[in-house]
Amino acid sequence: MKTYLYLLIAVAFETFGSSCLQASQQFTRFWPSMGVLAGFAGAFWFFTLVLKVLPLGITYALWSGIGIVLITTSGWLIFGQRLDGAALAGIGLIIAGILVINLFSGAAHH
Repeated sequence: MKTYLYLLIAVAFETFGSSCLQASQQFTRFWPSMGVLAGFAGAFWFFTLVLKVLPLGITYALWSGIGIVLITTSGWLIFGQRLDGAALAGIGLIIAGILVINLFSGAAHH
């Protein structure tokens, strides 16, 4: 269970770093640029802790799927970015894939 907590922390750091990347305006703003560095440093640190327990492919699938959902939410809430129905359906399929991996795949339990 601690492994999944580390994964969620890694994704939270990555979401923060990616949001700061948007706000940094191509690294022309100092504090958001520092947020990018801090966010990705924290993300990769916690990612390595997860890799001690879960296989790389499963870890990356979960990381990217959860990250897509959180980044999309961040883009909508912070930056006013909108999604159409097809994009929302695709994100729904990503969430379904995460559920399938965790509920039905033996590969998720190393």
